[in-house]
Amino acid sequence: LHATMSKLQSTRRQIGLALKGAAMGAANVIPGVSGGTIAFITGIYEELINSIKSFDLDALKLAAGFKVKEFIDYTNLKFLIPLGIGVVVSIFSLAKLLEYLFINHEKLTLAFFFGLIVSSIYLVAKQIGKWSPGAIVMLLVGIGIAWGIAFLKPAQPDNNPLWVFLCGIVAISSMILPGLSGSYVLLIMGNYLLVMKAIGSFKFDILIPLALGCGAGLVGFSHLISYIFKHFRDGTIALLTGFVA
Repeated sequence: LHATMSKLQSTRRQIGLALKGAAMGAANVIPGVSGGTIAFITGIYEELINSIKSFDLDALKLAAGFKVKEFIDYTNLKFLIPLGIGVVVSIFSLAKLLEYLFINHEKLTLAFFFGLIVSSIYLVAKQIGKWSPGAIVMLLVGIGIAWGIAFLKPAQPDNNPLWVFLCGIVAISSMILPGLSGSYVLLIMGNYLLVMKAIGSFKFDILIPLALGCGAGLVGFSHLISYIFKHFRDGTIALLTGFVA
């Protein structure tokens, strides 16, 4: 009975993670909405960052030694795999729909996204343990930085593999940071529609350098985020709240 209950709980957790991943994937293809915000408000953000961060030299040694169970436990793959499946399925299923909506109903689509962003301000801000003067300053700094980014003129589309690789690094770093939208960053860098079309039509000349950039940015940036959250939690969340606002 205990074994059956344990298995049911594990299955429920994996289904829940897949659904959270689907919500993150949907958020990541919407300009202005961050998958990191979804992870944060659903309570899996720090586990996500620490799991990504675990892909280090020790993980490589376990993989090279074919120590499968140890590798799975060390990298928390039982968490990452269902979450990742949800993200990927959601991104690929929504890419075509969003491409259509942007082309045919741009204003209504953006208005819908605006409502999602406004509602996430409260959900991120309530995670702050204490509103100190320093946290308020960081909130204002976040608003100032995001205000400046909002008025940047979008670049022209560019399918150069090196630029697409760089887009992957910057976009994924934004996606896992609550309050910053990777899709919005892609808009600023000029390649949002290019990437959406590549996902919808499986254009691997775009998807491969993008995926390589995402992988590099994901592992590298997760170490920085983990350190910042550990030592400056409230100030960091206040900064991110400013980004969203």
